[in-house]
Parts: sequence; structure tokens; C-alpha cells
Amino acid sequence: MTFDTGAVITAIPILLDGLVATLYLVAVSLLIGIAAGLFGCYGKILGRGPLCWLAHLYVGVFRSLPETVLIFWIYYCGPLVMNVKLSPLGSGILALSLVSGAYLTEIFRGGVNSVPRGQIEAARALGFSGFQRIRLIVAPQAMMAMLPTFIGFVTILLKNSALVSAIGLAELFYKAMTLSATTYKYFEIYTAVGILYFATIFPLSMAAQQLERRARGRR
Repeated sequence: MTFDTGAVITAIPILLDGLVATLYLVAVSLLIGIAAGLFGCYGKILGRGPLCWLAHLYVGVFRSLPETVLIFWIYYCGPLVMNVKLSPLGSGILALSLVSGAYLTEIFRGGVNSVPRGQIEAARALGFSGFQRIRLIVAPQAMMAMLPTFIGFVTILLKNSALVSAIGLAELFYKAMTLSATTYKYFEIYTAVGILYFATIFPLSMAAQQLERRARGRR
């Protein structure tokens, strides 16, 4: 078995283009997912009312659906429902955003619930407004508590982004598939792709573990 280094060197610029597309897909999906997650978290914390029911329904539905099914449904069935056919990028962003929002709803809710209730009551007794209680008491502690889980979720989102290649989005894994199919350098190309995914995801995993250890140390 030989390893053609020249094939990897030739493929690197194309694979890096795919990596940029992957990071763009993940970044946009994450931003939209954060907005949806904050909205869902607020609804769940309310504990009752239409917004709470909607948040429960949203989380229940999109945490139960496999990402692959959702990606295919939006891309192929979406035009039948919305009368608009989204591009592979649009379909991928919409699918990953919906799933991200559902998971982030629970991550954010866990962070908020980790703040001791007594501190919030004390701030209220001292005359802090609702906005001040959130900004000065709840948000800083909730962010520290949920940060390791949040980063862990980002690593999962990065890995799941490869699923969008199934509808033709030219992200990293799609580039690897097409490149290896035309050059027959499967070993070299998929090894290079594995290294690129590892180099992107491993630092995030280490950061999440480090933050988790620090959080445990404070308890």
C-alpha cells in the first residue's frame, strides 16, 4: 500500500474550500439556532401558556427527527408545501438551525436553572429590575454553567454538517466524495479529510473538557 502525497497536496486547496463552506453552514445554522433556542428557553421557563406549549412542541418534534430525514424532507418535500425550492445550502441551514434550536433550548434552560433561586430572590429584594437580574445575576452564571455543553453541541453540529452533502452542498465531505471518485485516491483524500475534521473539532472538544473540569472545581 502506497500513500500518494502529491495527490493530497493537489487536493488541499479544494478541500479547504469545502471546509470554508462547512464552517459557513455551521456558523449560520448556529446563529439561527441560538435565536430559536433563546426563544424556546423563554417559553419553557414560563411554565405555562401558549408560548410554553409551543416551545415543548418544537423541542419534542425536532429532537425526535433524524437530521438526515429533515434535510431530505426540506429539500425534496419543501417545494410541495411552501411552493418554493430551497437551494442545498438553504435547505441545510434550515434543517440544522431547527435541530440546533431544539437542543439549545434545553441547554439554555439547564444553564438558567443552575442559578440558585435564592440569588434571584435576593436581587429582587434589593430592588433590581428584571433586566438587571438577568444581566447581572442570571446570564453570567448561566453562561458559565452551559458553556461546556454548548461547545460540545457545536462539535456535534460540525460532524452532522457532513449529512448535507447528501443533497449536493459542496461542503468538505462532498468535496472529498467527488474528488476521490474522479482521482481514485480514496485513501489519500479521506485521510486528509479526517485530519481536517480532527483539526477543527479536537480543539473544541478539549476546550469543552477543560471548561467542564473548571466548573466541577468550583462546586
